[in-house]
Amino acid sequence: MASNDTLSGVTARSRSSRGKSRDASRKQRVSTSLDTNGEAVPPENGAHTPERKCILSGRHDARDDLIRLAISPDGLVLPDVRAKAPGRGAWLGVDRATLDSAQAKGKLKGALARAFKGKPLSIPDDLGQKIETALERAFLDRLGLESRAGFALVGSDRIQEAARKGRVHLLMHAADAGEDGSRKLDQALRVGNDAEGTDMRGVALPVPRTILAMALGRENVVHVALVDRAAARRVGHALARWRGFIGRDGEAEPRDSSRGLSASTAMNDAGLPADGDDDGGRAAMDDVGI
Repeated sequence: MASNDTLSGVTARSRSSRGKSRDASRKQRVSTSLDTNGEAVPPENGAHTPERKCILSGRHDARDDLIRLAISPDGLVLPDVRAKAPGRGAWLGVDRATLDSAQAKGKLKGALARAFKGKPLSIPDDLGQKIETALERAFLDRLGLESRAGFALVGSDRIQEAARKGRVHLLMHAADAGEDGSRKLDQALRVGNDAEGTDMRGVALPVPRTILAMALGRENVVHVALVDRAAARRVGHALARWRGFIGRDGEAEPRDSSRGLSASTAMNDAGLPADGDDDGGRAAMDDVGI
């Protein structure tokens, strides 16, 4: 018979094992999308995504939905929205207004000092703008990649035809798109998805047609439609991060129109790598400027 000491040791190890299991469970959560009723929809491949803690709010969220900050060799804190920079990082899950307020009150400095273990660091006054610019670039880069892969349609007539056939998974309008043209395409989107009478519509982007045209290498791009589900989820995720940071996530959300799923949540079921980017190995510090 085992001694009490031995049994105590087994019990302690068992408790420790259960504790580690619970910790691992908290750190990894199934990434979901939401349906039109706000109910969670499990990812198609059952993928798990690691979580990180926002240094300002204290809330945990999927790593891919947060914004990583890194330190350059000279101690400058800069955005690392693709989460590829080496070394320790700090994570943000707040919008720009909250970030700017925390920086003005000195709360950001303290939070970063704790996150980076007291390392000497310098916070740029325009950190919020740098993050916004990096997120915009990440979205436009992703959109350009999907376009070059043949997953994007431009031109009202082509988009309208595809939308009526139910082939459009994400519809986007430039900020300066005319209301009549956008309304016409939104209606085609609803027809193609048997969603007439609902508020399903395309997303009004925070950029004008000139910026869209440059991102796609075309002229005068007013509307863009993605006709591949996985591509729509990848672009939708990049767009949701950007819009969430600049405070526009309360507007019409991008939709996987074939199933009515919101694209504003983590999209690991689209087959993205853990860092939310599959750009073929760009320089790790492209958006950090290191």
